[in-house]
Amino acid sequence: MKKVAIIGSGAIGLCTAYYLQKEGFEVSVITASNKGSDNSCSFGNAGMIVPSHFIPLAAPGVIGQGVKWMLNSKSPFYIRPRFNRELFTWLKHFYASANQGNVDRSKHLIKNLNEESRDLFEEISKHENLDFKFERKGLMMLYKTEKYQDSEEHMAAMAKKMGLSVHVKSKNELSEIEKELNPNVLGGVLYESDAHIVPDLFMKQMEELLHQKGVKFHYSSAVTGFSKGLYKINSIHTSKEEIETDEVVVCAGSLSSDLVKELKIKIPMQGGKGYSLTLPNVSRNLNHPTILCEAKIAMTPMGDSLRVAGTMEIAGNDFSVNMKRLEGIKEKVPEYFYNFKEAWFSGVKPWVGLRPVTPDGLPYIGRVYDWTNVTINTGHAMMGMSLAPISGKIVSEILMRKKSSVDLSILKPERFLK
Repeated sequence: MKKVAIIGSGAIGLCTAYYLQKEGFEVSVITASNKGSDNSCSFGNAGMIVPSHFIPLAAPGVIGQGVKWMLNSKSPFYIRPRFNRELFTWLKHFYASANQGNVDRSKHLIKNLNEESRDLFEEISKHENLDFKFERKGLMMLYKTEKYQDSEEHMAAMAKKMGLSVHVKSKNELSEIEKELNPNVLGGVLYESDAHIVPDLFMKQMEELLHQKGVKFHYSSAVTGFSKGLYKINSIHTSKEEIETDEVVVCAGSLSSDLVKELKIKIPMQGGKGYSLTLPNVSRNLNHPTILCEAKIAMTPMGDSLRVAGTMEIAGNDFSVNMKRLEGIKEKVPEYFYNFKEAWFSGVKPWVGLRPVTPDGLPYIGRVYDWTNVTINTGHAMMGMSLAPISGKIVSEILMRKKSSVDLSILKPERFLK
């Protein structure tokens, strides 16, 4: 039985392990986290599964808007200025990718991957008898200004042409749809294609399922190096032990770029810090997962709780809490609802995570050039949870040498070498 070592135990790593064990591989998951830890980026995200989000992060207008946001300490986006070669390289490629060509080349792939992943979430839930609260209720985009109304209605028209079920909603219609938290907005767009889960439940249940299926977890095991043969990795050195393997799959999120430097693999990556606040036992809740367009804030109902998430802060591998950005989230949410009180955030501890962000907004999925047994599966940015099942399935197809279900040419890990 062929051995596969997966580095990383976030949603991408767990789903990769799930599909590889289904194919008969002997799977090990290596993670620096302790057993029971919830510090991976997968635990605190908004839990949205988003075929609606087919525009990559690197798109026309993003740089201009980003420069304006840089001047506001509470804005949704911030790049911490610093002299850092990796940051300069990432910014160079991001600038080169933020164009219509990148959007046109990738939008159908992003949409299709999210649709397939949504269906795989449902399949996993039913087949494995897991209850991570998968619900296909759609996603609401709420806007307060005419500028964003024009932008969102244009996006809705594009989505319809791509085959998504989309409905523009007036302010009065929104009041009927969201009766508990009454939106104070111009209008909104409902994407019926989207779904959501409770990430904490998904992560814990998937990990337990993998244990039951014989996947071996190496906890508290930071990767310290590799034993290399001719074009092949023979084993992985960790802070605890040496793990022999036939295949290596790197799913280490924002740490992946540094981790593979020893192998001379170059995958430009930056950690995009985000925050979430989970309000327990709320007296009023949303009916649909919702994004507040101008504020770039995501809100997801999770049973009796409401999770509020936002910001993209490019600040290296820094997990410290930027209170100004957190205050920005707390101040903006009440502006979108007549009956949401900022006081609801009182006493709620913020969660912090680093999203792995590539320069063109597309993940790195595939084999690398110089090593016959190294596969990369990372760089999913805000869509790590949404794309986890399909990304894991694609890696299983690669290792089984099956014809992939999607065109992987624009996801090549070393696409920025030229």
